[in-house]
Amino acid sequence: MCTITIMRYSPQLITTIRKLRSEGKTYGEIQQLTHTHIPKSSLSWQCKNITLPKEYQERIKKLNSTSLTKGRMIAIEINRVKREHFFQSIQRINTPIAKEVQDISVGKIALAMLCLGEASKYTKTRRVFSLGNSDPRIIIIFLTLLKQCFPFDINKIRATVQCRADQDTTLLTQFWQEKTKIPSHLFYKPLIDPRTIGKPTKKSNYHGVLRIDFLDTKVQLELESLADLIYNELHS
Repeated sequence: MCTITIMRYSPQLITTIRKLRSEGKTYGEIQQLTHTHIPKSSLSWQCKNITLPKEYQERIKKLNSTSLTKGRMIAIEINRVKREHFFQSIQRINTPIAKEVQDISVGKIALAMLCLGEASKYTKTRRVFSLGNSDPRIIIIFLTLLKQCFPFDINKIRATVQCRADQDTTLLTQFWQEKTKIPSHLFYKPLIDPRTIGKPTKKSNYHGVLRIDFLDTKVQLELESLADLIYNELHS
């Protein structure tokens, strides 16, 4: 069987193959240099008893390492493309759903759920409706939905920056004024957490917490009622 395999190729080709192998070329490189598709099993038979150069094993290690690196880079790129396509598919699904929040009823549900998780609750001793967060998106969603779903008076808003002792309260107040578009005269004096004195802020992008007080108990009670009704509807 092996003898027949050798005879399929010309003596000149076999000589070239053996010479290339003696120089330390891999079977893949031999295929490329001879412009043939000779199976590697046949090349191995044709090159038996050839003494490989001393540096051959080291070269193979480097080639394997390079191939592994390339393989990892290719795998990373393939995964990146897959993730991108996945996120695009999610965007396509969610875009029409997100637009539904423009409907007042849907907006009220979204606002009620936000307040259920983040806002203060009405009590006989505490009647200030407050929501605080360090994420500007939460604050902006809260304010935007209030404007959309209820008769809104900006003068019922009070804003307070709550921060750490080593932070610049002037810069933080400017940051939150720019994000929320709340006029400066509706901001209370910043509150500094005394527990943070002597403890440096580690997160450079931390802008403190902005607490929004909305002076409208009727809105608070309506949202709390809606949240309770939604819970009962799902829990029944």
